[in-house]
Amino acid sequence: MPGTDETAAEADTSNLIAGKRITLDEASTILSAIELRLRQVARALETPASPVELEPTITTLRSDAASVREAAERLHFLGRVTDGDVPLATAFADSGDPWGVAARGSDRQAYGGPAIIPTQWQLLKLAQEGMRAEARGEATTTFSEAMEGIGIGWESKAASARRRRERDAAVHKEALLRTCRTCKAGEGERCRTRDGWTAEQPHVPRIREAEAVVDARLGYLDINPVDVPDA
Repeated sequence: MPGTDETAAEADTSNLIAGKRITLDEASTILSAIELRLRQVARALETPASPVELEPTITTLRSDAASVREAAERLHFLGRVTDGDVPLATAFADSGDPWGVAARGSDRQAYGGPAIIPTQWQLLKLAQEGMRAEARGEATTTFSEAMEGIGIGWESKAASARRRRERDAAVHKEALLRTCRTCKAGEGERCRTRDGWTAEQPHVPRIREAEAVVDARLGYLDINPVDVPDA
């Protein structure tokens, strides 16, 4: 399964963070530096050492820089929110539904479940509504107050999806280490169809055996991770 493995360089984030996990302020500053570097490269490429017209690449770099800057500014504001500098609404204005600790035990079926862990867009909306509520003299909350006790053992959807890809890649490798009971393909051999064609996808019994080994090693229950490293 090509393209599913993280490189060692990509996985090593130790030079980005001072603590155990990256802060939004750290991420914002890093992205700001990347944005500046992209613009600097674009500017330098206007007069390259070799006579090549690089206008499309320069335009792309400046467009990418603008996107990175937008992300940096968003993370900067969200960092202020999570640090408690920005008042937040105690509930969503459009529905009156609670969030954070207050959402525990609620169903919010019409909105896809309780917003215990808010998305970045929900948090930005709560900040807008919170500033309006504060101006009207209404009660507001802060991120730390609303999220007290929440977050232990939590991981983002992106992290969960990455770990699932890593698990699937490990299953694929493990399957090739065992003989297939369906087509008798040996160790290191790919499965074959009844008329001898080589297949990319192993037979189900071979995959099932590999899944049992890999899931036990990684701490998976069914298809879901039950352990979050360093949570």
